Amino acid sequence: MDRLTTLMTKFHLSVRRADKGRANLLVFGGDDGVPLQLVYYTSGAVSEVPAQTVLWAGEVDWAGDVNPFVVALPDVVRYDLSSNPEALGVVQMMRSEMDGGRCGAQSVVNRLAEVLIVRLLRDQLQQGATEAGLLAGLADPRISRAVVAIHDKPGCNWTNASLADEAGLSLSRFSEVFASTVGETPMSYLRRWRLTLAQQDLQRGSRVDAVARRYAYASGEAFSRAFRRAYGVSPMAVRKGETV
Repeated sequence: MDRLTTLMTKFHLSVRRADKGRANLLVFGGDDGVPLQLVYYTSGAVSEVPAQTVLWAGEVDWAGDVNPFVVALPDVVRYDLSSNPEALGVVQMMRSEMDGGRCGAQSVVNRLAEVLIVRLLRDQLQQGATEAGLLAGLADPRISRAVVAIHDKPGCNWTNASLADEAGLSLSRFSEVFASTVGETPMSYLRRWRLTLAQQDLQRGSRVDAVARRYAYASGEAFSRAFRRAYGVSPMAVRKGETV
């Protein structure tokens, strides 16, 4: 079961080299130049860079969209490179490309930085979370199956019972564990995920009726009511360029 791919593809991850003043991804190293730690400032550019050697600085972008998984992360996420030989190897490849001055080096470095973000997010899933939220839900071996099913098939006519089957739990136990782990009911999370994707589709020009059908709403009117309750504006207004 892949817990990250849909979250990565729906929000179009890109990473590019940036000045430290607007960077939100930094590779710190020792005085000897050996990479030690990758730090991701999920809430935006770091206002004051710690007094450590910065080997590389970059800007993580999710195509202007709010990735719910990133929102669930701490404001500062640290990834130990010294104990992860593969990740350390990626950083060393980045430095080799930067130092080599070969054609296309910047594009290679950017792609390798995206690899580092994937590894950092995997590490967060392995660590889990102490507070209720999406990170905790994806870290739970049972609840994650239901969450991934919602992510991968948002247009499916999911019910609490069918999601409980995905998780391999009884209906009552599933509802209890999902709410305590994710911090909301399964149907509430499903609605929020559908509306998140619907907002993206509308911003890209999709027709309101088509979006309503895509995410299993009974009609365009039902979708419009739900969208307005969530965002305070109509789907048509977002399609025409109004922001939520």
